[in-house]
This record gives sequence, structure tokens and C-alpha cells, in this order.
Amino acid sequence: MTETTQAAEPTEPYRYTAAMAGDIELRWQDRWEAEGTFEAPNPAGPMAEPEKVAGREKMFVMDMFPYPSGAGLHVGHPLGFIATDVFSRFKRMTGFNVLHTLGYDAYGLPAEQYAVQTGTHPRVTTEANIANMRRQLRRLGLGHDKRRSIATTDPAYYRWTQWIFLQIRNSWYDETADGGKGRARPIAELVEQFEKGTRSVPGDRVWADLSRAEQAKVVDEYRLAYLSEAPVNWCPGLGTVLANEEVTADGRSERGNFPVFKRSLKQWMMRITAYSDRLLDDLDKLDWPEPIKLMQRNWIGRSEGAHIDFAFDGHQDAAVRVFTTRQDTLFGATYMVLAPEHDLVDSVVPAAWPAGTPEAWTGGAATPAEAVAAYRAQAASKSEVERQTEGKDKTGVFTGAYAVNPAGGARIPVFIADYVLAGYGTGAIMAVPAHDHRDFEFARKFGLPMICVVEPEDGRSTDPDTWDDAFDSKTAKIINSSAGGFSLDGLAVPDAKRKMDEHLGAEGVGEPTVTYKLRDWLFSRQRYWGEPFPIVYDEDGVARELPESMLPVELPEIDDYRPRTFDPDDADTQPETPLSRREDWVTVELDLGDGPRMYRRETNTMPNWAGSCWYELRYLDPTNDDVLVDPENEKYWMGPRTEGASGGVDLYVGGVEHAVLHLLYSRFWHKVLFDLGHVSSFEPFHKLFNQGYIQAYAYTDERGVYVQADEVTEEDGKFFHGVEQVNREYGKMGKSLKNSVTPDQMCEEYGADTLRLYEMSMGPLEVSRPWDTRAIVGSYRFLQRLWRNVVDEETGAVRVADTAADEDTLRALHKAIDGMRRDMDGLRFNTAIAKAIELNNHLTKLDAVPRDIAEKLVLMVAPLVPHIAEELWGRLGHEGSLAHHDFPEADPAYLVDDTVTCVVQIKGKVKARLEVPPAIGEDDLRELALADPAVQAALGGAGVRMVVVRPPKLVNIVPS
Repeated sequence: MTETTQAAEPTEPYRYTAAMAGDIELRWQDRWEAEGTFEAPNPAGPMAEPEKVAGREKMFVMDMFPYPSGAGLHVGHPLGFIATDVFSRFKRMTGFNVLHTLGYDAYGLPAEQYAVQTGTHPRVTTEANIANMRRQLRRLGLGHDKRRSIATTDPAYYRWTQWIFLQIRNSWYDETADGGKGRARPIAELVEQFEKGTRSVPGDRVWADLSRAEQAKVVDEYRLAYLSEAPVNWCPGLGTVLANEEVTADGRSERGNFPVFKRSLKQWMMRITAYSDRLLDDLDKLDWPEPIKLMQRNWIGRSEGAHIDFAFDGHQDAAVRVFTTRQDTLFGATYMVLAPEHDLVDSVVPAAWPAGTPEAWTGGAATPAEAVAAYRAQAASKSEVERQTEGKDKTGVFTGAYAVNPAGGARIPVFIADYVLAGYGTGAIMAVPAHDHRDFEFARKFGLPMICVVEPEDGRSTDPDTWDDAFDSKTAKIINSSAGGFSLDGLAVPDAKRKMDEHLGAEGVGEPTVTYKLRDWLFSRQRYWGEPFPIVYDEDGVARELPESMLPVELPEIDDYRPRTFDPDDADTQPETPLSRREDWVTVELDLGDGPRMYRRETNTMPNWAGSCWYELRYLDPTNDDVLVDPENEKYWMGPRTEGASGGVDLYVGGVEHAVLHLLYSRFWHKVLFDLGHVSSFEPFHKLFNQGYIQAYAYTDERGVYVQADEVTEEDGKFFHGVEQVNREYGKMGKSLKNSVTPDQMCEEYGADTLRLYEMSMGPLEVSRPWDTRAIVGSYRFLQRLWRNVVDEETGAVRVADTAADEDTLRALHKAIDGMRRDMDGLRFNTAIAKAIELNNHLTKLDAVPRDIAEKLVLMVAPLVPHIAEELWGRLGHEGSLAHHDFPEADPAYLVDDTVTCVVQIKGKVKARLEVPPAIGEDDLRELALADPAVQAALGGAGVRMVVVRPPKLVNIVPS
């Protein structure tokens, strides 16, 4: 909104103004950079300064990788960056060797799509965006070690991304290692086992008798990075496949709103599922918010249950396996559902509909084959997200086949339905409609039978036909579950599960099993702007890894980096990668150890997640061309400090939107590197902190179109854009809502220190908070008062007194020091600022501020407002920067009050207040309370039956 929020500029030449703040800030930023003030020494390598490392505890502080957007920053973006800067400066002043830097996650679809729209090469726009973001962040005075800054688009960086891919590619997961916990091992060790015969080759063949292509196929079944024909989300409108998180619930692309289709394509995959248990178990060793841990646990989705095999009636050799966590309800399974893509469907579909098949089951098709084909086409047009959306109408079609329930032998119909996915579980479910909501809806729609096998606890009958929804309980007893001498009736759910497990095993039709919701990671993208794979294919189509000496495989320049033009609504279009058009790059002659041969390069690129999976390691040793990271540097900055500890980054700050995917992928890569001996920590990020968002008002006209928020005025509680009244709403600050406020604007109007102080004072860091430009003036005025306590605004002279402080001032100072130290350490910057303001207000009442007090206050606020603090420190007569100066220590003697107020109650009502020493004893306090005139008057001569004393703050008297 347009409103004058800043006081008129003063006439005094030495008053702290926006113009003066700007001059001070730019001058100190230049000086910090020239002097390398924030450069963190390493114990080894080019950045080694052993004398500065010895005896100092380290602190590795990180922000989540920013993406360099062309729109630049609004004031919401730097919230976390300012917070980590304040924390880093504070820890530096308390003796820590602090590593704090910032790089850029610069590959990905947004840059490529912008380039497609504008015709500008994505490298040009990306580098311009990085330069602009660096300028904006520098203006905020962030104390980064600029030597360590990186960008994922730099070949010197992604050389090591490619190297890590090869480490993963050339590894397999040995589940028997480390006492059954499992770990990654080099693929060469697996090949050696096949060669020596200590591990049998599938099909009981001899390893030496296999062709090179056959050997490669066997080994690929074990590799942690492998090629697979996988169902993917294909988006013709963007010309690429998309991850599930990039698809909306409506089955359209999040970017561009194009339709997304299911396609089966050959893609690179990462076997992250091998690490499911470790990714779950090691969460307990991390200092992360519990909601984030819960999101990861749910994403991994560990489930204990049973695999059960259902035979197909009339097909002796055909059986379908399901996984269920409720094997105790098997007697209640009245039908089955397979994913439309399930590979058993075609083999069991009969030529004609069985006699008596209800018309509602057939989808209007003349034969089961026609019904299945039509339904498959319909399902292929939907994304996995759309297919699993809760509340959507259940659809499906009968296959014409029947399965046999292993519990009791009943024939049950087999359907296909799109809410069952081929890539999840076994791609088939047993449906127990009486006790599952989705199965209940499906059964009601198609008129399928329901059997109650879990005794209702809510008063309903045991007849599901009378129910409005399914009933389930894990504490109830089992009913209607007996056949052929085997019975679960009367058992509680846990006991019934155990008995059913034993029965399934004895019958050879099932076994207890643990499954996971987590799927292997789809790692290919059909686009240009990403890291090339270090992979080529030989004349047999076998994937060959490039040696380290050939890295990096640089992204080539191409004339046409746009994806091929597709009809966005045509599901049958074929992907064509932009890199495939550079034939002179794709076809290449190489000597991979068996003489010069012709190869074809992989033309997919890695997803943008790749570069952000390991960047914390490159920060440690950014110029090392010999190894990923020097072991001594890695162990110093990230190694565990105690036995059994995870190690990793000491503080990682970022948004909750990265709670699952980035963090899960990073943890997976790091664990592989740990298993292979490249790092000493088994987790990348020990402590995680999620900052909130800065939100702002937005305004829409009568059409619902957003108007510029800074052009809106307020009159009598109503809002106007020009002469038109508009509606106000509240939301996340951003370009689309036209409510952005830029840090450049705030720095120009108030200075960077004011912006830093305001953002840190708005509320707890983890809570989203409203932006109000009018409120920033409060932070501005605090800095003006701080300035006046040290500097005479008319002469510019320092006005502090070379006298000792009085008792009250010393108490105010040391209480502020004590409180601010604890608040800064706990990332409670808003309360730390409140304590600084309280102390500063106390000092304004003095005729002159004692020098010692002024110096300590300047040091205390330095992490929050470093530019004005540096300037005042210099004016107080000190040479050099205060960035490494000791943060003040509180004197315990001044933290104890002389007296405290003790409340005296009679029958629960306050009758007197006594000022007593904090250390007063129980007997002395009782005597003082009973002798007080107000207490004597209230008792009125009555005797005392009981006195409850809680020194030093409470005495409760019970009269007789």
C-alpha cells in the first residue's frame, strides 16, 4: 500500500539516516570482502591455516540451495539467509571456526522453459540471475566465505556429480554386510563372486559362458543405479517426464498446466529402496523437527504384514501375489483388484464373459478383452497422483477371471481399477470391503458382497449392507473367520495375524513380509539444461561407464535446445531429447580399455535434484581437483564428534517444502558415499531448522484479477486501486499475487541493517509472519537511538563517558548479555532483539553512556546489525573489524536480584507482599510473614492452623 512510513530526513549531518546507512553498509561490505573477514580456514589443502584451526571448535552452517530466479528476490526470500548469518556471526564471536557460504542450484526446468519462451540460451539467463542474486544478497551484508561459493552448472562442480553417479552405478547393496544391516559394496566384488562361483548366477548358468551383454544384464539387477523400463509421467507439452511431485492432483503438469500421461520408457533409476530401513532408523539420530521426521517416515512407508498368493480359478500355473497389513481379515476378502498394467491380466482374461456377469461389471464391452483394453486406455491418460486422489469416483472393470481365496476356498471376481498402481506393492490387492473405505465404495458401486470379519465396537450390526461406510479396528475380535477346521474367531487382531501367518506358511501360500511405500528414484530427464550422464552405449547396447579421466562430460552447446514440438494432448508422442540432435556429440570414438571403438552417448540428462544431493561436501573443499573432498577436511567439518553420532552439517536451515525429496535423496547419496569410505559421517545434515514464510496482503479487483499491492490506498477501512474498490486477501508473497516488496527497495529507504533487524524481530523464526512495511520504521528508530547513545548528531563526536556504570545499569547490561546469548544460541532472534531494545532504552535515560557499556552493547547487536555495529566500534576507537571479537560474557553476580516479591495469602487471598532476599530460608520467611501488620490485621486475632512456605515467593496461611 502507498503510505509514507519513513520519518522526514534530518538536517543534522551526523544523524543516522538511510543515506548514511547505505554509505556505511557499502563501505563495510567492500572492506569485509577485501580483507577476507569471513573466510573459514581448513585443516588441510589450499585453504589450510592450521594455526587458526587448532584449539577452535568448528561450526558448519548451511542454507538450502537457492534457485537463481529471473524475478530476483523479494523480502521473504532472505529470511533464512539473514537468520543463518546472524547465527554464524554470533558463533564466530563465541570462538567457533564458522564455515558459512552459499551456492546456487542452477540447473532445472524453470530456466529451460524461460529460455524456450525468450529464445535466450539458459546459460545466459542463469548466469545473469546468479549475478543479480549475488548482488542482492551482498547488499544485505551476509558474511559468506565467497571462496567456497559454487554453482551446479559449473563443469568443475558437476564433474564430481558425475563421479558420484559412477560410484553409485558401480555399487551394489550387500544385505548381509555389517551384521545384516547391509551396506553398499563395489560392483567388482560382486562380479568376483560370480566368477569364483561363491555366488550363483541366476538360472544356474556358468558366468564364463555368458556373453558380455548377458553378464551386464545380470549385474544390472544388483546395481544401485540401473536402467529400467519404467512407467513414468510423460508430459508432451513440456517434452519431458515428470516426477510425481511435479504433477497436480488433476493429472496436469505443475509448470504450464499441460496434461500428463502414463508411458513406459527406458529410464535411469536409483535403488534408494535398498536403504529404506537405514533411512528410517537413522532419523532417530538426527536433531530434526518431529513433523519432518514423520513426513519422511510416511514417505518411506514401512509396513509389516504378509504376502499372500491367490490362485486363479481354471489356471493351474497362474497366481497373483498381494501384500496386506491385515492378513487377519483374509476371510473377508470378496474380490480382488489388479492394476490395469499388471502383467498377469492378459493371461487370465477369458474369451467371453462368464455366465451371469452383471452388466455393470463389463463397462459395456462385448468381451472381457475389449473391456480391459478400453479401461487401460482410460487409465493411461491419468497420472499416478490423479489415480490415487482421495474422494474421486471409483472406476473399474471385471476381467472375467476368478481367483480363489486361500482362506476357505471361495471363488472371488478379479477386477482392474486405476486406484491400484503397478509400481506400488505387488500391483494387486485383496479387497475386504467391510473394513476398508476405498474397497467399501468400490463394492457398493459394483454390487459386490461384503463380509464382516472384525466385530463392530460402535454399536452397528454385523450386516455390512446396513452400513454407511466401512468399519475397522485393531483392538476388536475376529468373527466369521472359520473354514475346514481352521479358525480365527474370538482372537484379538494381533493374535489373529500371528495365527494366520503360521497357517499361510504351512499351506505354502504366504509368509510374513515387510514392504515399503518408497519407490526407486526415477533419475532421467528428457531435457537439455541438466548434467549429462557419464555413460555411453556400445554396439550391443550395453551401458559403459566413462573413466574418471574423461570427466566432466560437458554439456554441449546446441543451436536448438527446445524440446521437440508436441501436441500437448497426444499421449502417443515419442520423447526426443534436445541432446540427441547433436549427432557429432552423440556419436563418439573412445578407447575404454579395449581399443578405439564407436559409442553413442546417453542423451537424457540428470534431474535438478542431482547437483543438490551433495553440495555440502563441495563447500568443504571447493578447489580440490584430485578427490571429491580431502578426508581431513571432511572429518573436521562433518565427522561425528562422539561414537554413534551421525555427524554432518551442524545447522541446516530451509523451507519445509523440501521436507521429503531433497532431504531423502541427499541422505541416500551420502549413505552410499559413507559405505564406500568417501566420508566419515553417515548423515549429511545433523540439525535441521525450518524457517517460516513472510506473507503479505494481496488485492483483487471485481474480476478477481490481482492488482499491484503498492498502488493500493486505504480509506475508512476500505481499499482502493485508483478509484476502484478492491478486495484484500492474505497469502504468500510473490510475483503472481503482485504483492512483492524487494530488499533493494527496503535497503534504499531504510538500510540493510534495518531490514535485517525487522525480519528477525517479526516473530519466532519457525513461524510464518505478515510483512508490514509500516512496521519497519520501528526497527529503523531503534538503530537511530542506538546511534545517538554513542554519537553526537550535531558534531559527530563520540559522546560516551569514561566513567563507571551504576549498579542498575550493570544489572541491566548483564541480564541482557545472559538472555541474548541464550536466545542467539537457540535461534530466538526476536526475543534477543527485545532484550537489546530494553537495554538501549535504559541507556537513553542516562546523561551519558559509560564507554564500557556502550562497547558491550555494540558487540551484542553486531550479529544482528553488523554494519552499524562495525561503524560504532570504529568510532569508539577500535582498529579492524569486530567480526572475530569476543561476544560479551555475563557476570553471574549481576544476574541475581537484590530482592524478590513474596506473596502472602490467607485462605487463598493475597493479604500482603514482602520484599525479601532471594536466598531467604523457610523459617525466616514464615516469621516475616506472620509478623507483617497487614497479615496480623487480616487474621484478627485468630490462631494459625498451618503455614505453607515456598521460599522466596509464596506463603499461604490457613487460620484455625
